[in-house]
Amino acid sequence: MINNDPDSLVEYGYRRVIITVIAVLCALLEIVDTTIVNVALNNMRGSLGATLTDVAWVITAYAIANVIVIPMTSWLSQQFGRRNYFATSIVIFTIASFMCGNASNIWELVAFRFIQGLGGGALLVTAQTIITESYPIAKRGMAQAIYGMGVIIGPTLGPPLGGYIVDHFSWPYIFYINIPIGIIATILTLTFIKSPKFGEKLKASQVDWLGIIYLSSFIGSLQFVLEHGQQDDWFNDTRIITLTLVSFFGLLFFIKRELTYQFPIVNLRALKDSNLRVGTMMGFILGFGLYGSTFIVPIYTQSILKWSATDAGLLLIPSSITTGFMMPIVGRLLQKGVSQKYMVSVGFLIFFCFSFWMHNRLTPDTGAEHLFWPLILRGIGLGLLFVPITTLALSTLKGKNIGDGAAFTGMMRQLGGSFGIAIITTFISRFNQQHRVALLSHLNGSDFKVQQRIVQMQHSFMAKGFSFDVSLKKAYQSLEFAVNKQCNVLSYMDVFLYLGILFLLCIPVVLIIKTGKNKIDPAEAMH
Repeated sequence: MINNDPDSLVEYGYRRVIITVIAVLCALLEIVDTTIVNVALNNMRGSLGATLTDVAWVITAYAIANVIVIPMTSWLSQQFGRRNYFATSIVIFTIASFMCGNASNIWELVAFRFIQGLGGGALLVTAQTIITESYPIAKRGMAQAIYGMGVIIGPTLGPPLGGYIVDHFSWPYIFYINIPIGIIATILTLTFIKSPKFGEKLKASQVDWLGIIYLSSFIGSLQFVLEHGQQDDWFNDTRIITLTLVSFFGLLFFIKRELTYQFPIVNLRALKDSNLRVGTMMGFILGFGLYGSTFIVPIYTQSILKWSATDAGLLLIPSSITTGFMMPIVGRLLQKGVSQKYMVSVGFLIFFCFSFWMHNRLTPDTGAEHLFWPLILRGIGLGLLFVPITTLALSTLKGKNIGDGAAFTGMMRQLGGSFGIAIITTFISRFNQQHRVALLSHLNGSDFKVQQRIVQMQHSFMAKGFSFDVSLKKAYQSLEFAVNKQCNVLSYMDVFLYLGILFLLCIPVVLIIKTGKNKIDPAEAMH
């Protein structure tokens, strides 16, 4: 069915360097664009006259398109050829970036962000396969490590880069910077990347259109519920209930269709492999921790410590550099035969230590120097997780199933990030309410210490020239502000603690699974 030798795709010398740069750059472009807009939402709101709910769709539309297209990349590569599909995805992403920058209203921007997400989501898994196939089998652990650098560093680069562009230029330039990179990447792709020979293409009548519809309804509805559940009060909102049902039945119909149709859009049978099942679950947890911590640290530093968006983003850079430094070390350890499950277990343990450390370090006045070393530890933990989880998931697969497995792990990592952000947002809100009730119960107005504190603050305001009544009002407002701030800090502490416990619970699951071969051969990935 497949008539080309995988080794014919291996490159050497400058060609391999160029292909590596193209693949990492394209993966980095896609992932940076998931977070770069976060710091520009307020500017978009003002210039496009949108509400906060409307502008949230700029993130949601991109995420929905991403997660829909990722599991279909294997099939689409077969239909159109790997190189052509990759180049077309870059072109779609680049043109959509230009149109996003030129959008004149919020719904134009949302539509073009969805199209950008369709092009961008395809870049992730395809870039992973291209970079892996360009290296000989003995060096493919290193290839995964190089690719992993882009995937791990990308979410962290978005906020500081977006903050700098918004502060010094204007929000459309967060999209315009993709254009020259996209043009260069397209030319280099068509010049240097080879495409493997696949089997026969499907006729239009054989295409799994129903599978595509079910997958889109399942993922699209789920992503919307996760993104908007908290702000819409979850299941007290009719729209959230409706889309939850659509997602649930979309999943049921999708599973039935893919297991019975002759030419499925996603090969669910690959999930019979126990390592792939555990690997996709671990990928989900990795996405939860990666995107969740990337989300919560800037939110904490901006809302509690009052840092600028740029400073909040820059705080995560040393952590990303540490992860990048870890990647080649992990690649070499895999090549030497170190068991993936032991590396993943150590990674989860280190991430637990990071979360517990952050839980103990957070205060209303925490400085950058208190967060530096915990975030370095986070970088080490992520470095030990990404490549071993990927190789563990794919280690017992063969042939075309490797490509399907790569698509599953990519999709679950993205979904884990969406779940992580949604659950963390919900937990912060709920924990905040609980801590507020607990703190207020200790603030009895007749208590001498409380009265003394209010009088001190009142005198402080009176010394600044305010009247007796205004000073008393400001004293109560200051006390209210202090209570709210302390509630928020306690909520962030709780989130880090439970995040750490989640990672700790994963360790026994990893240790009991069987170990596949470390030197996997993803040469036939997505064939």
